[in-house]
Amino acid sequence: MQDLSRLTATGHAIQLAVAPVFLLSGVSAMLAVLTNRLARIIDRGRAVEVGLLGAVPGAAPAMRQELAVLSQRARLINWAISLCTVCALLVCAVIVALFLGPFLQLDLSAVVAWVFIAAMITLCSGLVSFLREIFVATRHLRIGEP
Repeated sequence: MQDLSRLTATGHAIQLAVAPVFLLSGVSAMLAVLTNRLARIIDRGRAVEVGLLGAVPGAAPAMRQELAVLSQRARLINWAISLCTVCALLVCAVIVALFLGPFLQLDLSAVVAWVFIAAMITLCSGLVSFLREIFVATRHLRIGEP
């Protein structure tokens, strides 16, 4: 009978951990978007730097300005990546706590709640940083300009 109750506790722990695992999947998809965006910013920055070496004197200030904007965007995306990574780590900690609690017969509900709140705060902060990067990118967008 003791084995059946442990099996039930294990099943319940798995049920509790499923929702954070889905959250972890979403955060990892977000990280993929952010890293792809950072790679594009870096590629554009390298192309502008190469073009700056052979640029005519009149074009150099605009290219330097674009490099400054790209640098600002890269910093914002870097913050977003860092915050989303911390969120993923905190969600992993929630999952571990959800499994450890029943096995160690500890009440980790307060720990789980606080770590989950911290995960949501870091995710929201990462998304705000991403949104700021989008605003910077669109503010400096030059479609159709020579």
